[in-house]
Amino acid sequence: MRQVFLTSIFLLFSFSLCMAQVTVSSPPPDTLPEMADDSIPSSVLPWPENVQQVLDSLLYAPLFETSQVAMMVYDLTADSTLYIRCPRYRMRPASTMKVLTAISVLDKLGADYPITTRLYRDGEVTDSLRTLNGNLYLRGAMDPRLGNYDLRCLVDAVVALGIDTLRGDICGDDNMKDGRQWGEGWCWDDDNPTLNPLLLNGREGLMNSFVNALRDRGLVVIGNTHERRRVPSGATLLTSRQHTIGDMLERCLKNSNNLYAEVLFYQLAASRNAHRASAKDAIAEERALLNRLGIAGTAYRLADGSGLSLYNYLTPEILVTLLRYAFSRPHIFTPLYAALPIAGVDGTLKGRMGGTAAGGNVRAKTGTLEGVSTLAGYCEAANGHMLCFAIMNSGLHRQDDGRRFQNRVCKALCQRYEIIDK
Repeated sequence: MRQVFLTSIFLLFSFSLCMAQVTVSSPPPDTLPEMADDSIPSSVLPWPENVQQVLDSLLYAPLFETSQVAMMVYDLTADSTLYIRCPRYRMRPASTMKVLTAISVLDKLGADYPITTRLYRDGEVTDSLRTLNGNLYLRGAMDPRLGNYDLRCLVDAVVALGIDTLRGDICGDDNMKDGRQWGEGWCWDDDNPTLNPLLLNGREGLMNSFVNALRDRGLVVIGNTHERRRVPSGATLLTSRQHTIGDMLERCLKNSNNLYAEVLFYQLAASRNAHRASAKDAIAEERALLNRLGIAGTAYRLADGSGLSLYNYLTPEILVTLLRYAFSRPHIFTPLYAALPIAGVDGTLKGRMGGTAAGGNVRAKTGTLEGVSTLAGYCEAANGHMLCFAIMNSGLHRQDDGRRFQNRVCKALCQRYEIIDK
């Protein structure tokens, strides 16, 4: 009987302990319903404990019964982690992949690095006949900002030779990159940019436009047009047109332009391999940066520069590590910060967080794919501390659900709390 009695006591104690654990881990009843964007709970605790408690409460939303979230917040001023939730989960970054692309290219090349389209000629000019007995070569640099004014300048350089006849071919040199027109893992039915070095106004057609513009200026062109012929070593440079990496950042980040992101990605690749640069070359440069930051190669997978690929995988910890690295280097941080969307003001954050503590404060890159919504960037807390963060939602039925959660997190990071002494 004594043994039975002791066994009963032990079972009762175990059951009570289990119930106590369940009670501790269960969310408070008033945190279960979905909250409006401006409904962020507050409490009276020392900062940062107040922020941490609010973020904890947001994770009890019904949204996370059917979807996943991973996030990390780092206090740059205090140089310490403020909050983590599954920070090493590998998840699709969507367009927050552009953060890695931008930081990598700024780190390696800098904002002033020129993206240069060059025009060459070979052969001789016969003055008496006003004829160029040779070819023209356009070496493309995959410059999406090469526009109609640049085209006129290229034509002006040919006219300046004093000729009225071109007895030769007009050749496009597209050897800056390989021949792949799409990125690995891109969906066929997406609005994918064409990865061509010979761009005009961000589209294919530079060669035809150049030939037509020459003819419009009265030049007789006797020859053919070729789009894949390398500039010979003895050719003479006539002129060049260029835009910088810095010129590309705003369209890449504020507007989340996929072509501009891929341009930066392939400039990084070309810095490693000047001819027929590939995505593998760009990825090797990004891996070198991540390796220097102590990030293991098994923690991620890289496929493109824009985040269109379904084969990309990053973690909140990786994104935060990159943002921390950029913050510590003014030549990266200054152009990066200026080009990020501002909540409630411009870019892809123009319609988000306006009228809240996060409005005009949060500067972050958005990301959207089917079932995926991400946000990574910077903000200033009410106590004056500079923060960086990465929030990655996946398994979403509606991307707006992820955006609303991210808005709440950002407001929680930026809003003012009643502070008490410990």
